[in-house]
Amino acid sequence: MSLKHAVLALLEAEEGSGYDLMKRFQARLGYFWNASHQQIYQQLKKMHSEQLISLAVETQSDKPDRKVYSITPKGCRDLQQWLAEPVKPNKINDALLVKLYAGELAEPASLQAEIARHRTIHRQTLNTFLGIEREYHASPSAEQRTLQLPFLTLRRGILGEQAWLAWADEVDAVLAQRQP
Repeated sequence: MSLKHAVLALLEAEEGSGYDLMKRFQARLGYFWNASHQQIYQQLKKMHSEQLISLAVETQSDKPDRKVYSITPKGCRDLQQWLAEPVKPNKINDALLVKLYAGELAEPASLQAEIARHRTIHRQTLNTFLGIEREYHASPSAEQRTLQLPFLTLRRGILGEQAWLAWADEVDAVLAQRQP
């Protein structure tokens, strides 16, 4: 997947300024796709030059002019074409797994501390996801229907965090047995 397709997917749902897109990216896609502020703005510029998105300038009296982007028919076709193509399975680069793999050379207490630090992050992420899930279930059924597929990406995140925490329990049990 490219950042281009992530931005097109956001613009297909709703037009917005670069700032709007950055906020929506972080809130909707940022849990499973990373992009910096600068990358998004560079991508918008490139997509505009490729005529995948259009740009309208809104004059604001008390602020700089606001650039509002929207997807063009060419951008819709590009997004639809990408949606029809198969994607490669995700590969991960996880430094924590490398540390654990080479853990014979480390002190168990050091690995336990590292797992504990990551556990805190994963619990926080899970709590965030569960809060979003509660909001989804509290929304009107028509809105739930519209958000049904994005909700499934949230469910994948929830299940992934729960699985990570269960795995961390297994790691802790093994490391506890290895204590001198």
